[in-house]
Amino acid sequence: MSYKQQVAEKLAAALQTLGAPDFTPEKVVDLLETPPNPAMGDIAFPCFQLAKALRKAPPLIAQEVAQQVNGAPVKEVQAVGPYVNVFLDQAIVAQEVVGTILRQKDAYGSRNVGQGKKVPIDLSSPNIAKPFSMGHLRSTVIGNAIANIMEKHGYAPVRINHLGDWGTQFGKLIVAYKKWGDEAKVKAEPIKELLALYVRFHEEAEHDPSLEDQGREWFKKLEDGDPEAARLWQWFRDESLKEFMKIYDLMGVKFDSFHGEAFYNDKMDRVVALLEEKGLLTESEGALVVTLDEYGMPPCLIKKSDGATLYATRDLAAALYRHETYDFAKALYVVGNEQRLHFQQLFKVLEKMGYEWAKEMYHIPFGMMLKDGKKMSTRKGKVVLLEEVLAQAIDDVLKVIAEKNPTLENKEEVARQVGVGAVIFHDLKNYRLNDINFSWEEMLTFEGETGPYVQYTHARACSLLRKGGYEQPENGAALAEGALESKEAWAVVTLLNSFPEVIDRAREEFDPSQIGKYVIDLAQAFNKFYANVRILAEEEAVKTSRLHLVAAVVIVLKEGLRLLGLQAPEEM
Repeated sequence: MSYKQQVAEKLAAALQTLGAPDFTPEKVVDLLETPPNPAMGDIAFPCFQLAKALRKAPPLIAQEVAQQVNGAPVKEVQAVGPYVNVFLDQAIVAQEVVGTILRQKDAYGSRNVGQGKKVPIDLSSPNIAKPFSMGHLRSTVIGNAIANIMEKHGYAPVRINHLGDWGTQFGKLIVAYKKWGDEAKVKAEPIKELLALYVRFHEEAEHDPSLEDQGREWFKKLEDGDPEAARLWQWFRDESLKEFMKIYDLMGVKFDSFHGEAFYNDKMDRVVALLEEKGLLTESEGALVVTLDEYGMPPCLIKKSDGATLYATRDLAAALYRHETYDFAKALYVVGNEQRLHFQQLFKVLEKMGYEWAKEMYHIPFGMMLKDGKKMSTRKGKVVLLEEVLAQAIDDVLKVIAEKNPTLENKEEVARQVGVGAVIFHDLKNYRLNDINFSWEEMLTFEGETGPYVQYTHARACSLLRKGGYEQPENGAALAEGALESKEAWAVVTLLNSFPEVIDRAREEFDPSQIGKYVIDLAQAFNKFYANVRILAEEEAVKTSRLHLVAAVVIVLKEGLRLLGLQAPEEM
């Protein structure tokens, strides 16, 4: 039980005595605050909400409550105006928190909320035959971090790469390849060459509109199973996936399924039949739709007047397939904010079809990756390629290593961990709904709120443990009296104590930035402790106790970075 919960139980018992039985420990814990200044205590309880129930002024209630709260882990309680300020016993808390982390190691903060239930997560999903741009980074790293967080809490995430491998653009690409393509060039640099053909198609189509008709014709051939169209499409897909895998491997992102849009081609007729059977289809201007007037939404288009199915039909087929295949507890779609209405419609149509499980489907939107304040566009060739960004980041780190630590072993591996980490962290430290402006400078700086700063802090703490000849005990650790009684040590202990709560919030809100901000805070608190407290130059018992705290920081920083999809080098 966390210290917040223990304090909440004591407060709830006091409120029971005073005549406010509705304030249960669960309700009290939600009201607890962290005072803005540590001098005001570790936990604060505001009494405003009690005024009505107890018919007294909040400051008076605070005084009465303060008199009744005592016993470990509480050291002192003060009534300050309408607040009850609780000071924890630092020695007891430090002993318990550090001991727990050293015992549990990287399992610290784990919970079995999910009980092994499956959670398909739709993430990354680039379009084949197009480059993996910085725009695709967001879905990939946000989705991967959410999968790691769900796993930490006992769920079994299923990472699905719903590739954009179908649609009219493939008809256009086939036309472009047949007119201007060169097989050897495509084999040498598939994505670059296919993108050049795609961009050229749109440039030429501005002067020759008949190209658009040819593109549609070739896509129709592809849909009808024409052997040449199918062969070219499969070749474009295979070559694209090989290129994408280089990037995924570099980033340490793995997938359980690559079923893209094409996989659901033969599963859509069933959806239309089910909607018909349930009496949900309405004809509108020759098209078939499901009306959603009762939810204040426009109708969901299922079949066009020419008989072609749409995104919604395909996503309904995918939802049914995923539920039947995985019997999921939740299904997550990490897709840009601009698709919000599409997913609202999708989930409501499934509810109208009578599927209760649709209530456990979540769209996890995110803002755009901008360049110079503008959206990136593949069609116009205005993209920043993720592969180039990662290569540049790794190269920049290698230069820093050559300058600062030229004798570092396995410098290429460390440069990869730090360079790739810088790019991932630059995204995940931001709340996902915010737009992010792509900036080399901000991403690759090694100071301030960056991935390299957190990784460097972890490496510095590892170095301290090596210098101190530290050996981690098997079963927790006894701390020498007074060894951690500085304000700097207490700041580190309280942050370590809050790690499980931070993971809870990140999971509940599908928000990896909670962990991004947390590891920055912990790194900053540790660096203050390192700068102000003598760690190695003390007598043995004190030195060992302080190294226990350093070891706990190493465990939590490494695990926090892992949840975000970053590695934690021990030397930098």
